Amino acid sequence: MDYIQWIIHDWNDQESVEILRRCREGLSQTDKGVKVIIIDIVMEYIKRDVKLVETQLFYDLQMMVLFTGKERSEREWAKLFAEGGFPDYKITPIMNTLQSVIEVYP
Repeated sequence: MDYIQWIIHDWNDQESVEILRRCREGLSQTDKGVKVIIIDIVMEYIKRDVKLVETQLFYDLQMMVLFTGKERSEREWAKLFAEGGFPDYKITPIMNTLQSVIEVYP
């Protein structure tokens, strides 16, 4: 199992896919249930709270200005996961925070 927190949003899509591919290469090919756990923002998961949405949008702007990254929607994450070798995933929002726990499976 690999664990990545607040990393992938710093990178553009191409570099993010490369990070995921390297994680995939590092996982056991024989163990069932292997996964990578990612803690990051999933944009549409907290539409219910205006303040959290505003903060997410601020982080998105910050990633664009400071790095080549961005905050992503579930659809954008799913595309990265598939290209990085992880066709299956599960997203669990962390209550009252910006973050979600994202589990990706080869």
